[in-house]
Amino acid sequence: MKRLLYIFLFLFSISSTAQNVSLFEQGKERYKQEKYQEAINSWMKIVANGEHSANLYFNLGNAHYKLNNVGPSIYYYEKAAQLSPLESDIKTNLAFAENARIDAIEPLPKTIFSKWHKTVSSFLNYNGWAWVAVSFSSLFALLFLLYYFSNTERRKRLLFISSTVSLFVFLASLAMAFQVKGESLNDNPAIIFAESTDVKSEPKMGSEVVFILHEGTKVQIIEQDDNWVRIKLVNGKDGWLPTTDLKPL
Repeated sequence: MKRLLYIFLFLFSISSTAQNVSLFEQGKERYKQEKYQEAINSWMKIVANGEHSANLYFNLGNAHYKLNNVGPSIYYYEKAAQLSPLESDIKTNLAFAENARIDAIEPLPKTIFSKWHKTVSSFLNYNGWAWVAVSFSSLFALLFLLYYFSNTERRKRLLFISSTVSLFVFLASLAMAFQVKGESLNDNPAIIFAESTDVKSEPKMGSEVVFILHEGTKVQIIEQDDNWVRIKLVNGKDGWLPTTDLKPL
């Protein structure tokens, strides 16, 4: 019975993959024919099938950009960038789409330490820093044992210095892993999809409007209350808006 189930799942997987490939090629043909909405419809069927790839989101961003859909184009370029952050074409097209936004929000100035931390932490993700920590903890243990059982003073001094450096790198990478993990858990970006939305001081319709945002602006979701979300901008401003006016990445 289990064997039959595995065979069924395998055949279903092959069928689903073939269907997604067919839909993707169909979308590409529609795009070449400048039938951008039809291309989007084909590609969205792939998304509905549970398929996610940078190439798929990149093409969706391109089609929406052609239709002047600022919010969706930025959203799908951002989705593509999450899966392939070093791809230059994605970065370039995202920059073009961002130029079509109305809101120009300047981020708060960063200290030298913040800039340094951002640069260093971006080298690896949480798992990468965790592996570095594990590697250097093992190296520290090995070097310390060699130091402990070493007979010559010169070798002891060299091994002591090496083990100390390994310990320092282990602690630093461990701290970096926890910081990157924490930042990842607190990172809840979203894109404004409404053409224009009033950001309010409280999560209710009658509250004061503190500022207005427009389609395509990227925000951070920091809190949710029923059908309202509290968002924060890179310039430090925050407020509440309906969940229907944005789409989380």
